[in-house]
Amino acid sequence: MRINGETAKPAQHVAVGDEVRYRVDGFDRLLTVTRILTKRVGAPIARTAYIDSSPPRPSPLDAPAAVIRDRGAGRPTKKERRQLDALMGGGRHRDDRF
Repeated sequence: MRINGETAKPAQHVAVGDEVRYRVDGFDRLLTVTRILTKRVGAPIARTAYIDSSPPRPSPLDAPAAVIRDRGAGRPTKKERRQLDALMGGGRHRDDRF
């Protein structure tokens, strides 16, 4: 999670106008804080406290086809695992800053 481009620390406070960027289910979310809530509220009220500027999620048809491994091929090597992670769009790499 990042707030205004910097890594967020636990219990870090946000202010009006701050940009909060985080990743959920492999997709980036970008929120801009519009007001501060002082107590816990329900989801419908909480949605009014930010503007969601996230890019649209790609459709399932745009997703790459599933990777098929030969039965009995054994466990993938470290190199194969990295290639699979890159292909599937998952995993954490040095260039992945979220």
